[in-house]
Amino acid sequence: MEESLRIFSEYARHPDRRPGQKQLVDLSRLTGFENDFPKLFELQAKKAEVFMDPGVQTLLVYYAPTKLAFDLALLAERSWRPFSFVVSLVQETEADALSLLGLRERSLDQLLQSVS
Repeated sequence: MEESLRIFSEYARHPDRRPGQKQLVDLSRLTGFENDFPKLFELQAKKAEVFMDPGVQTLLVYYAPTKLAFDLALLAERSWRPFSFVVSLVQETEADALSLLGLRERSLDQLLQSVS
């Protein structure tokens, strides 16, 4: 959770960050997670501060190919349901996650090659 908080804080301060940017959360390498719900809520609160912008929605897609990743993604996805400024979705395949984001690439490798 500390790493997630740190990385998201870096994103929040980045000069290229813009309201409404589509978000891809890749949980494919997840091997476990801390049952530190206060830290999870802290992370979600920080995200809410960044994503909440009048008249703008943020699309948040979780790529969760394993049961563990899927369970965590559903937990996070449920936390966004009360808020209209975030549309949160969970996908089990790379191609489906990227398609929801409007990308033509069908894998994360293809996506990374296209931006490098």
